[in-house]
Amino acid sequence: MNEPADCFAITAPGIEAVTAAELTALGASIDETEPGGVSFRADATLIYRANLELRTASRVLKRVTQFEARTWFELERHAKKIPWHTVLGRDMVPEFEVTSRKSKLYHNRGIAERLERVVGAGHKAAEVDPSRVARFQVRAVRDRFVISADASGDLLHRRGYRLETAKAPLRETLAAAMLLGCGWDGTEPLVDPFCGSGTIPIEAALLARRIPPGLHRRFAFEAWPDFDRGLWDRIRADAGLRIVPAAPLIVGSDRDAGAIEACRANAARAGVAESTDFRNLPLSAMITLPGAGLLLTNPPYGARIGEEKALRNLYAQLGNVVRTRLPGWRVGLLGANPRLEGQVGMPLHEIWRTNNGGIPVHLVSG
Repeated sequence: MNEPADCFAITAPGIEAVTAAELTALGASIDETEPGGVSFRADATLIYRANLELRTASRVLKRVTQFEARTWFELERHAKKIPWHTVLGRDMVPEFEVTSRKSKLYHNRGIAERLERVVGAGHKAAEVDPSRVARFQVRAVRDRFVISADASGDLLHRRGYRLETAKAPLRETLAAAMLLGCGWDGTEPLVDPFCGSGTIPIEAALLARRIPPGLHRRFAFEAWPDFDRGLWDRIRADAGLRIVPAAPLIVGSDRDAGAIEACRANAARAGVAESTDFRNLPLSAMITLPGAGLLLTNPPYGARIGEEKALRNLYAQLGNVVRTRLPGWRVGLLGANPRLEGQVGMPLHEIWRTNNGGIPVHLVSG
């Protein structure tokens, strides 16, 4: 596994450039950025580091092989040549996630069953302990098959700290993409006046203190037969040495007292309780902080009929709060309604667009 391999970091559509910048900072050679992810070359060290340190990717894949197949015989012939022993442990059960488009072999379940037959899987993945499941992604487009091994396991946004959630929780990877998209580098104060379960402030504290988001979880590559435990231990130790003890002022507020309790519990699990300040406050009671900083938030969208009118005053109040209590600060919003964003009364430009909970949204900043 010391030889570089073709890899792919899956992202939310629209934030590929943010993930590509993260990979470049890790020393990766970017091959291509495409909707939903970034192709790059990586050896074992970089695969391990990508899983440990990427803040905006949802999964890292290692390409196992690619080939053309138009018949079941061709599929099985190619599958028998795959070095399964490098990515499938003796006690592991493979699970194949298949999508086929414009190909002669179009039956997803049939493709998965043929691959299971070749590998000799005696049990269905659904019947075994999840820790023994090795996931593979199979993509067929115009008879061209690409088979990749999942190096991550659980989705990378599952950092392990968010057991307490408020309504409509924001995914951790999306919160990190908001921070990085706004150019926040962890050296200036940050305020989130609609903090919900605290995801933006907690991700900000992790970033500011250089705490790797995957530091307290396991990854699928740890079950690969060629997994290098010594290398992994050194990578984790090196990452631990880069952690800094302090962060700038990071404040999260919400009018829901239960949400603030959840925030504090989540921050404690993330190891950043002392680096975050959560307050049970309405927007009208926002603290005054002159100087430079970033207000970054995921406000209500007004997605339901009749909600937009009620939210106009809230967005207008947000703009007034920034002008009167946070003079000189930048603003970043995850919005879904340009008309509401216009009520803020500040020039805002779009940085990226994606989906959040099935709702088209975009990050705007000014």
